[in-house]
Amino acid sequence: MEKLQGPDDDPRHSSQEDQASQEDQASQEDQASQEDQGAESKSQPNQTSAETHSDKAGRGVSGRPCSSGHDAAIQPTNQCEKTTHGNKCQSRGNRYRPKQDRTQLVYGALDLGTNNCRLLVAHPTRRSFRVIGAFSRIIRLGEGMSAQGVLSEEAMARTIEALKICSEKMDHHNVARSRLIATEACRVATNSSDFIERVKMETGLDLEVISRETEARLAVSGCASLIDRSASGAFVFDIGGGSSELIWLDLRNAKGRWRRTIDDRIEAQKYIRAWTSLPIGVVSLAEKFGGRVVNGDVYDAMVEYVEDALRPFEEANNISEAIQGMDAHMLGTSGTVTTVAGVHLCLDNYQRHRVDGLWMGADDVRNVSRDLSLMSYDERVRQPCIGEERADLVLAGCAILEAMMKMWPCERLRVADRGLREGLLAGLIVEDQSGGVAL
Repeated sequence: MEKLQGPDDDPRHSSQEDQASQEDQASQEDQASQEDQGAESKSQPNQTSAETHSDKAGRGVSGRPCSSGHDAAIQPTNQCEKTTHGNKCQSRGNRYRPKQDRTQLVYGALDLGTNNCRLLVAHPTRRSFRVIGAFSRIIRLGEGMSAQGVLSEEAMARTIEALKICSEKMDHHNVARSRLIATEACRVATNSSDFIERVKMETGLDLEVISRETEARLAVSGCASLIDRSASGAFVFDIGGGSSELIWLDLRNAKGRWRRTIDDRIEAQKYIRAWTSLPIGVVSLAEKFGGRVVNGDVYDAMVEYVEDALRPFEEANNISEAIQGMDAHMLGTSGTVTTVAGVHLCLDNYQRHRVDGLWMGADDVRNVSRDLSLMSYDERVRQPCIGEERADLVLAGCAILEAMMKMWPCERLRVADRGLREGLLAGLIVEDQSGGVAL
């Protein structure tokens, strides 16, 4: 979830290094938050929901006690020509790699989705990367597109304003290498080519519209460090605004031999046994069924609609049968799961270090979803981890999540407040460390 403390900057990266390093040392403060909002208290390691609130009294929603076979994802790109500055492109896409100490390079990763525009700026560390700048804004680029098939002028204007801020932030941090991707809205809109060209003209950013397979693979690399090392299988999903990526990982030959370094995040893609991209996201589903007024019948209809869309993927791969014979868990990277986690924890404001890496039981997830489905729109708005910007979308996300949990019943879900941007950064850094060129 992108619950912002300010209008422009994303404070959610509460640790400077990512989870692989957090497990070996105390997590650090978020550099982006230090720069834009002042230093905050250091985060503590994530706990299970029961541990998190063992010493805190409170009530949750509805009076419930609070719970304390493919190639790599990097796609072909052309190197840009150098400007007089020596280390920047004329238009910022996959930027020119300067000849300097790679540990000092600053990297940028931008994910332009159907609902959100997100940026991370980071530089490499010994085992991972350190975030030094971040941005997130809800732009609803795909608003109304399911009916019209085009990006509206209002949505494009909102998005370009957000992208201008991203460009300024990358300039401020002297980003030397970046990858800037666009997903479902730009894949399917009939006027997406015109929009991409307009973005380049007005912001200098050269967006790359990635395939659905690439998006799925980036999601895996972005949150691979949160997969339980003892698990023999993991069902990774990313519920987006216009599509939802679903990936089944068979980890029986991977136990104990990965997730140690940033290279292992890319390596995790080798364990993909099945994937699909469902053309259903929170924006498209809410526009189909309505998002503000959702009674029990409408919510159940949404769940059933998604189940019907999931069934061909299940029938082709028999994932539910595989899950029954494995120690498998779900791993969700999306605003939906982080919102559900924040509500579950009864947070007064969104706290990434409490949510990212949180384990939730299947019943806990269903309880939150059902409780939210019984709330009015105004009641959802008043939830601190939802707010007005997400109150009309959250139930669509919950319906997608509930349909997946019915189709593939895992007892555990791990919440990831990380995803495509982290996958992009990992790919760029590994690429440079190996001395290769853009694949």
